[in-house]
Amino acid sequence: MITPAAFCQSKGTIIRPDFKKYFDQCGVDGAVAIYDYKKHLWILSDTVNTGRETLPASTFKIINMLIALETGTIPNENYVVKWPGKTDTLKYGYRPDIYHDISVKDAFKVSAGWAFIELAKRIDRDVYKRYLTQCGYGNVDLSEAGADFWNFGPFGISPVAQVVFLRKLFEGKLPFSKRNMDIVKRVMITEQNSAYTIRSKTGWTMANDMNTGWWVGYLEKKDEVYFFATRLLQSRKSNRADFSKCRKEITRSILKDLKVVE
Repeated sequence: MITPAAFCQSKGTIIRPDFKKYFDQCGVDGAVAIYDYKKHLWILSDTVNTGRETLPASTFKIINMLIALETGTIPNENYVVKWPGKTDTLKYGYRPDIYHDISVKDAFKVSAGWAFIELAKRIDRDVYKRYLTQCGYGNVDLSEAGADFWNFGPFGISPVAQVVFLRKLFEGKLPFSKRNMDIVKRVMITEQNSAYTIRSKTGWTMANDMNTGWWVGYLEKKDEVYFFATRLLQSRKSNRADFSKCRKEITRSILKDLKVVE
């Protein structure tokens, strides 16, 4: 397992405990791991939580789409997943706007979890284990009985490992075809302007009476690339209405501090 402690043994790591103030403002425990590709520099909020593994939630859709493409489960991002007719609204909330046939590309963008659960039912668990192991993605504990093992159960990944995976995707050094990696990179585009492009995915699971929220991705700016993985943890007993938006707001505040964005 890749740990922040290992990175801290080199000169290529900066620890920024002052980032904690942004998490405190949102009433959450949190961690952020950032990698400056040009400078070969890690910037971590701490040396413990950035290595702690938790459920990846919907950030798993990145590798899930790669596996679905590589195994031929879907031919491309435009493949339409048929609405199964029902979903567990207690586990996933009530979202009637996504209860219809949907393309994989659109399911990724609006985070229609049911669509990726339907795809996961078609992929053998051993196939998942093989690809996750080859990618170094998380603890590869897929003992959760349900198909949705990325939202429930003991499967976990750390912010540092999320960044390492994204860096491999950027470099094309994952066990997937260039075609399939290029498809996922295109689908991941969430913001694009004259200054930069962001490819990313959010995630949120409410398992174990905890809100576990993520925003992971990378920002391309001229000849610079910054990878990031921000994770928020909050007890469901102290729910705050701003939990969802805090994932991106905290990350953007930190990127502003680092002069990556204005």
